[in-house]
Amino acid sequence: MKRDRSIARRLILTLTSMMVVFWLLAIGLSFRVMQHEFDEIFDSAQQETTERLLALIVDDMDQEDTIEPHGIAMLETAASREYLTYQVRDVQGKVVLRSNDAPAEPFPAPLSTGFSDSATARIYTETTADGKLFLQVADRFKNRREAVRESAVTLLIPLAILVPASIFVIWLVVARNLRPLDALRQDIGTKDGGNLAEVETLALPKELRPIARSVNLLLARLRSALEAEREFTANSAHELRTPIAGALAQTQRLAEELPPGPTLTRARQVETSLINLGRLAEKLLQLARAEAGIGGSATASNLRHVLDMIVTDFERDSRSNGRLSYSVADDASLTRNADMDAFGIVMRNLIENALVHGDPDLPVRISLEKDGLIRVINGGPVVREMDIATLKKRFRRGQTNASGSGLGLAIADRIISQMSGTLELLSPASGEASGFEARIRLPA
Repeated sequence: MKRDRSIARRLILTLTSMMVVFWLLAIGLSFRVMQHEFDEIFDSAQQETTERLLALIVDDMDQEDTIEPHGIAMLETAASREYLTYQVRDVQGKVVLRSNDAPAEPFPAPLSTGFSDSATARIYTETTADGKLFLQVADRFKNRREAVRESAVTLLIPLAILVPASIFVIWLVVARNLRPLDALRQDIGTKDGGNLAEVETLALPKELRPIARSVNLLLARLRSALEAEREFTANSAHELRTPIAGALAQTQRLAEELPPGPTLTRARQVETSLINLGRLAEKLLQLARAEAGIGGSATASNLRHVLDMIVTDFERDSRSNGRLSYSVADDASLTRNADMDAFGIVMRNLIENALVHGDPDLPVRISLEKDGLIRVINGGPVVREMDIATLKKRFRRGQTNASGSGLGLAIADRIISQMSGTLELLSPASGEASGFEARIRLPA
């Protein structure tokens, strides 16, 4: 699964990577400077050591006949590893004295005062005043490289602490500075058909204010469009009620006065069409109320009484034909922060939908379970999954010959979402091989 792109994560990675790169570049530059400075220090120390050592060797060699010859022996004694090695050579280049680690062969360096380099060491040559002896002191390159390398490694050690510390500090700084952006994102994320209030702009930094203003302009246009749509739907439904009711009454009276025949049949057909038109007008009015956001409520209400009353109304309606089966679990509670009228619209639509589209020979079961789950189940063939996915949309109907507008489930889903609940549609019904089930779950 692809991870969502995060500005904070990218900033932390980028800034930390840049800091590490700059630190490594600084270490590289420091390495070159240290190498040059160390060479100067080593050369100076090597030259000074050679001059002092030459005086000692000459003095020991002059006194070799009058003093016990322990001085030369001491000069030839060295530790297991000598940092500097030396050779004393005569004018013919022959080695007359050397340190333990020095090679038996002469150093590959000329017999002249000054520095020279071999493949493995830097050699300094110093001569006596009479020019008969030459002292050559060698300093291996690997010793110098080791000193520079250890200094560079010492500069790398702080990275082990600096990298996690910098990530933490950068995260704190980025999180603090992105807090207004996160607040704007959350504010915009709450906007829907029931919440189109303007985004707060006063607390935002100047870089985000143009975005907030653009969002507010878009919300204003959306509010105007939705308000015009709701007003048209509500007004249309209200205005249609009276003429439809009048036309229906006249048609029913005319049907009572007509003798049996084709004219009476057409009158009954007109009556049926007017009844369907009246139901459509009622659905449009419910849709307008649902779009107005009537589902939520700041106070808790006992919705079980509403459910009992609606089921009782349907049981008394001759159209239900005794098909309703209502059951309530022991100690079941349905006290929720929801509008009672809106909940009544939801249940009427779901029960009516089950009665109209379910198998007329099978009962419609309505149940309230202990955890507050409401189930409305009707018999009938299995509805395809692809059809279930579209039933919550406006004016969408499944494969049925029953009359209807395709608005009942859309209205119910809209209102339930305003109650922060969920409407789940299942086919076949849970635990059965066929049928259709609508489940409502409202948060406590």
